[in-house]
Formats: sequence, structure tokens, C-alpha cells
Amino acid sequence: MALPFNSVPGRSWLKPLIFLGLLILALVGGCSLIKVERIDAGNVGIKVNLAGTARGVDDITYATGWVFYSPLSTAVYEFPVYTQHKEYEEFEVQSKDGSGFGVAPSLNYFIQSDKVDDIFRQYRRPLTDIENGFLKTAVYEAYRVATNRYTADSLISNRGSYEAQVKANLLSQLQSMGFTVQQITTKLEPPASLKAAIDAKNTAVQTGLQTENRIRQAEAQARINIAEAEGQAKAIRIAADAQAYANQKQQQSLTPLLVQMRWIEAWEKGGSNVPTYTGGSGGQFLMQLPAPGAAK
Repeated sequence: MALPFNSVPGRSWLKPLIFLGLLILALVGGCSLIKVERIDAGNVGIKVNLAGTARGVDDITYATGWVFYSPLSTAVYEFPVYTQHKEYEEFEVQSKDGSGFGVAPSLNYFIQSDKVDDIFRQYRRPLTDIENGFLKTAVYEAYRVATNRYTADSLISNRGSYEAQVKANLLSQLQSMGFTVQQITTKLEPPASLKAAIDAKNTAVQTGLQTENRIRQAEAQARINIAEAEGQAKAIRIAADAQAYANQKQQQSLTPLLVQMRWIEAWEKGGSNVPTYTGGSGGQFLMQLPAPGAAK
């Protein structure tokens, strides 16, 4: 006759082991049925029903805190409502005259907290997917419309008004949908031909400025040389006038008496060239006298 399982000798330990295994399975199953999600500050949680008649976005929006839900029937998505920064890779847009410009925009925006459920209801995607899908398309369209209003030259000259126009286009598309654009900046790359023309123009302007500077320097140096020459000429004239004045005064001072004194000074110095006599006006004359002690 067969014995009951629990009365089999040596198998009494199986019953608690089986009970423990069932308890573990129950816990694991319970954990798979119930999950907890913490919605951080600055984010809004969206609870979505995946099954049943209430499928869709719940009326409850969780701002912060803990959310308990069953992953079998419910999904929770977390949307940040603080400022987001998104950079897009370069793409090409056409100007009014057909020139192709490369633009690589950087966008600062945030999602309006009271529109999070509407955004998810419409797109059914996390925020990163929305950025790379709908939002990217909106940015491209805003740039396309704005660029087409400018010629290539005016676009280069009016970067500020161009970016303001792009921002206005984005606001008109996104504001009512729950996206608020705070700032947009553009890395604008002109076509190669236009860039070469701009570089050539800048080079010509720089060369012209350098030439004007050299001309100014030459004119300034010429004025310096003229001033120096005029100063030297003036100094020479002043010296010549002074010498002429001195000569004139000297000639005026040569009276007959002074001439006779000069002759006497020369005679006193002696020498073979001293004249023996000379006549002068008024009957005056000069004769050589014998030296003292000479023979009579």
C-alpha cells in the first residue's frame, strides 16, 4: 500500500521548500504587476491606459511624486517642462534669388505644463522622438519660409532680422500647440561662390584701407619735409640778412680817420709791404720814418 507524500520517510523538508518557492513566484508576479515611477521636479508625468475601455490619456496629470501602476495595462511617460536645448544638423534652404544656404540651428524652448497631455495625445511619442520628428519639421519650415524672403546679399547683411523672422514663424506654428520658443540662433553658411565673392570684397576693402593709410603717411611725411626745408631756408635767410646788416654797418663805420688808424697799425707791425708814403684827401699823407739808431 502506498504511503502519503508527506509521510514518506526523509521527505518532510520538501513541503516548506515548495511553499517558499510559491511565495517567491507570487512576489515576482506581484512585482511584475505593480510598478512605481517617481516623477521628478520640473517634469510632468502622463499616465496612459493600454487596455480596456479607458484606453488613452488619463485626466490626471502627475506633477511630481510617486506613481503606482501596472505595466500590463498602464504606461507612464515623463515630460520635462523646463527649458530644453536642441541642436540640429545642418540642412540647406534656398534664398529668394535661388542661392543655397546651409543652416545649423540651435533652439531653446519649453513645453507648457498644461499642454503636455494634448501633445502626447496627438503624437504618442516621448519628447526626444517629437524633437527629431515634428519639431524638426517645424524648424525646417520656419527657415524655408524666412530664407525665401531674402536675396543672398540682403540675407548676409540682415542676420538679426532674419533670425527674428525665423523665431516669429516658429512661434506662430508652435505656441498654440504647447511649445514656447525662447531663443533660436543660426550657424549660417553661404554658398561657396558667394563666400568667395565676400572674401574678395573684404580683401579689396582691406587693401584699399591699407593704401589710404600709406597715402596719408606719405602726405604727412611730405609735409614734415617741407616744413623742415622751409625752416632751414628761413634760417639761412635770417643768417644772410644778419651778415648783410653787419657788413653795411661796418662799411658805414669806415671813416677816413679809421682808415688812417688801420694804416698806422700796419706800419707799426712793420714788414716789407708797408708803403713808404701815400696821399690822402685833404692833403694828408703818411711817410716812413727811419728806425731809431739808423744812419742819418
